[in-house]
Amino acid sequence: MSNRWPGGIIRKTPVTPTGPIQTGAASGVWSLADAAYWTKQGLWPTQGVASIAVAHTTTPFVSVYPLSSSTGFGTKFTNPATLPASTGNGVAFTTAGDAIAVAHTTTPFITAYPWSGSGFGTKYTNPATLPASTGNDVTFSLAGDAIAVAHAVSPFITAYPWNVSTGFGTKYTNPATLPSSAGQGVDFSPAGDAVALASLTSRITAYPWSGSGFGTKYADPATMPTGDGRSVAFSPASNAIAVAHDTTPFITAYPWNASTGFGTKFTNPATLPTGNGNGVAFTPAGDAIAIAHATTPFITAYPWSVGSGFGTKYTNPTTLPASTGNGVAFV
Repeated sequence: MSNRWPGGIIRKTPVTPTGPIQTGAASGVWSLADAAYWTKQGLWPTQGVASIAVAHTTTPFVSVYPLSSSTGFGTKFTNPATLPASTGNGVAFTTAGDAIAVAHTTTPFITAYPWSGSGFGTKYTNPATLPASTGNDVTFSLAGDAIAVAHAVSPFITAYPWNVSTGFGTKYTNPATLPSSAGQGVDFSPAGDAVALASLTSRITAYPWSGSGFGTKYADPATMPTGDGRSVAFSPASNAIAVAHDTTPFITAYPWNASTGFGTKFTNPATLPTGNGNGVAFTPAGDAIAIAHATTPFITAYPWSVGSGFGTKYTNPTTLPASTGNGVAFV
């Protein structure tokens, strides 16, 4: 049976754009929201070379490189004129690729810059109201009109309107019901109607999201993750949410509905990751999920479907990562 997929194409399987290379393609008729989503995933065809950013422990705390599908890494972009203040813990580009933000350890805890093919622009003015403490993660909304920071001290999540011309807007009012512990990972749903925080003892907390900011906290899932939350990701279709966490089974996933929140937890994978989960990601097509974790093989991946959840674990890579997996991403 055929379905109508983004791009207006009717076929049995979805169409995935073949960017970001200049010769890539996106067959069909796509909405701006579709284009924005696939740009964020690094698969929307572009007229230039992609960029890859790394947040790291020592100065300059963030490094960015051109990345070509044919030649790999290019020469590192010049460091920003004003560096982040300390260890970079998280980094994110806007979907449009016109700004970059770094979550870091010391005040102001979040630093952002315009971004272009020439590299870093002049640092945006810090937000008038800073995050309360160490920034652990940062994300932009898919529409590029909001930015959220997961941080170590109450309220544990801070969000701002975002404008590429002016930067940070006035901080959104904190959620009426706060998470109860340090924020470790944060993600907006691709649909732009929810935001979720992975945190320590509160593990996973989610809120409706709109131009007005945080809505009333969704009820916690009936079955919570078993340990401290470290990373959270929504599926591309915004119909599932996964949390990487401490304590077996190390990964927990739920159906997601923006109206009702968490569904009944998916059955754990038959073969579990071998250690604490530190990072989680879905493929852009939504047909696989991977977990970065603390013990060998350090990365574990499974087929994924919203109808049945985890499939049979994929065979480990022949050459394993060298040590603890802290993050994972698909392109």
